[in-house]
Amino acid sequence: MEVTACTTTMVKPVYTTPHPLAGEKVPLTVFDRAAFNILVPIVLVYPAPAPPSNRALKEGLLRAVAAHPHLAGRLAVDDQGRPFLHLNNEGVLVMEATMLSGDDMEAVLLAGGVVANDHFSELYPPAPKEKIGAPVLHVKFNRYKCGGLIIGMICHHRVADGHAFSTFLAKWATLVRAGHNDDDGDFIAPPPFLDRAATAVPRSPPAPVFDHRAVEFNAGDGHGSRSYAVVPADKVKNLTVTFTAEFVAELKLKARGDGGGGAVRCSTFQCLLAHVWKKVTAARGLSPEEFTQVKVAVNCRGRADPPLPADLFGNMVLWAFPRLEVGELLRSSYGRVVAAIRDTVARVDAEYIQSFVDFGAAADASGEDLAAAAAAAATAAGTVLSPDLEVDSWLGFEFDRADFGTGPPRALLAPDIPVDGLMVFVPSGAARGGVDLFIGLVEGHVEEFRKICYSMD
Repeated sequence: MEVTACTTTMVKPVYTTPHPLAGEKVPLTVFDRAAFNILVPIVLVYPAPAPPSNRALKEGLLRAVAAHPHLAGRLAVDDQGRPFLHLNNEGVLVMEATMLSGDDMEAVLLAGGVVANDHFSELYPPAPKEKIGAPVLHVKFNRYKCGGLIIGMICHHRVADGHAFSTFLAKWATLVRAGHNDDDGDFIAPPPFLDRAATAVPRSPPAPVFDHRAVEFNAGDGHGSRSYAVVPADKVKNLTVTFTAEFVAELKLKARGDGGGGAVRCSTFQCLLAHVWKKVTAARGLSPEEFTQVKVAVNCRGRADPPLPADLFGNMVLWAFPRLEVGELLRSSYGRVVAAIRDTVARVDAEYIQSFVDFGAAADASGEDLAAAAAAAATAAGTVLSPDLEVDSWLGFEFDRADFGTGPPRALLAPDIPVDGLMVFVPSGAARGGVDLFIGLVEGHVEEFRKICYSMD
């Protein structure tokens, strides 16, 4: 991608009245500590006519960040080695690039259904090598000669999960559309829910009943983590597969019809996950006696007791692990596989969430140094998760509300995926009402998967 100009600046909100949390040193919750210790990229594509000027976008960004002070802060470590978020208003890093032509943008828009563009990573800012003390939010505006705009961002996962970040984007877009009103103060109304401590209130005394050390955390020495092979990163290929709305509807009918319970609701995510789990497993040519599992991210806001507000800005995700024997998975009906996914996810309930919170409190009280399982080998480029998979669904996020004045993004792109078996479902940019799958697969399984990915046999 040819760039004619690129500038980098650090921007920060200017308050007439300091935010109530200004200067706070906010401890990471147990949910924050269990999250990936990475900056997660996301790319939004807006064809011509593009949203307003970069100046207008930055003004709206600063007003949105003013109400989400964690995004202008920095990760830090206290004198006991414990990480926290310092809400010091050090600012957001903003890059502004002018692209030579619109050809690259058209290539991005046409990427659905083909091997993902090798240069997607150039659309968002590079992640800093050292995360402590670095900006937690980086934004890049890529302006094209054709009049289009691509906004690439990276945000540290321990500051916000995907749901929270999507609500932030929606509020940023709302502020840009509304313009600045000098009489409405520094902070948007209604404000987001920022009491992160409310996500992790333990019982007295803490009483964990599940073995979280073998699931969400390792015991410092790697206890409980699964071991996976690693290949050269260039052996893992990125694919984008588009499932049309018609395909999804047919898949739902099939899952309901052959599941022995036609009245049972079957979500788009559950049906597509069952389908892709089957097809990737078949493409891998695994032994029928081997077991395969899928790591599924679960939003716990509405599952806790009491439930937390949907606009909680922070992390509140745990994981479910549907697991089947390969032979059983491939023989089973779609309805049976959907049921296995649904039943396993349902076990991440209020009791499990409270147990997880209590586990974190008990570990803190004993001084135990917990290492997040999410920070294990699965984050390393070239990791081969086979026989397993890991999935994130962005289907329920609020990216469709990221309308800066000329409509929602035409396409939503996940980051480059250097891990075999890691996948993300997003609303399709190529097929209205459909779903795009971004997935990493080792090169030896790519062609077979592409041959069978639309078959429901």
